[in-house]
Amino acid sequence: MCASARPQVHALRSASLAPMPVQRVASPSRYAPVIGFSAAVRAGDLVFVAGTTAVDGSGEVVGGDDAYLQAQDVFRKIGAALQGAGASIDDVVQTRMFLARAGDWEAVGRAHGEAFATAMPAATMVEARLLDERMLVEVEAVASVGASGQG
Repeated sequence: MCASARPQVHALRSASLAPMPVQRVASPSRYAPVIGFSAAVRAGDLVFVAGTTAVDGSGEVVGGDDAYLQAQDVFRKIGAALQGAGASIDDVVQTRMFLARAGDWEAVGRAHGEAFATAMPAATMVEARLLDERMLVEVEAVASVGASGQG
């Protein structure tokens, strides 16, 4: 490594330690104040969307026993949380999908493919026991503002 490269590395390291402004997007979930979470948190250009399910404001599961319909509602809610943080669904760089039933992977995958056709994020899908047996899918997302070239 040449000596002239060292100051640049140091300058980048110092810049990354600068404090980032944090913005929190309130969750409409009735559990948010009890558990203490936000729908999304933006730190600099990164937006972290909390695990999102298809439960509406009255506690009912949108989509009933249909994983595809639940996933569509989840991705709509993720889009709204991102918008509240100044990002869009096209800025998503990573998703984590938790399925109550592994057999629903195709239905949830189809909804994911429709929602993220442009973004094409790195994605993980695993079977997991969710907190409410009516919930079939829960999804987390990470976005990088400007990743779509529009931010």
